[in-house]
Amino acid sequence: MDIVVWLRSLGLEKYEAVFRENEIDETVLPNLTAEDLKDLGVSIVGHRRKLLDAIGALRTDTSAPGPSNDLKTTPSAPSPSHEDRAERRQVTVMFSDLVGSTALSARTDPEDLREVISAYQKCVVDTAQRSGGFVAQFMGDEALDIRRRMKTTQSGLCGWSWLLL
Repeated sequence: MDIVVWLRSLGLEKYEAVFRENEIDETVLPNLTAEDLKDLGVSIVGHRRKLLDAIGALRTDTSAPGPSNDLKTTPSAPSPSHEDRAERRQVTVMFSDLVGSTALSARTDPEDLREVISAYQKCVVDTAQRSGGFVAQFMGDEALDIRRRMKTTQSGLCGWSWLLL
């Protein structure tokens, strides 16, 4: 995993140098704490929350079962096969956000808000699945989903996706 690319995907490229200087790599990253981030100079609370949420997502990804030991004992010089070649695919990545959710959370009972966000997340999953895609990540009321390349309308927008928002 490339830490620089990861930071940029979060919009936090300003921390690239400090992560590099402190030798934060893919083995150290999942173990960083809020205190560690403060020590690294991540003083903005919103940036720390983004990083901690993304680190939490990395932890769940890395806790998934890895390949079996049988697969790890492959010969040292594997023969190239059709499956080993890289393939370029066009995909659509869509980010969606429940507009007004922060204001809604201030005036809504937490249990009711959970129901609203759960219904929204179900709608996002259903919409992604109808187009052959999947939700890669939920972060509260935000969703990131990946789909096969979508055709655009004359306006250049994917009209049906915007209905979700």
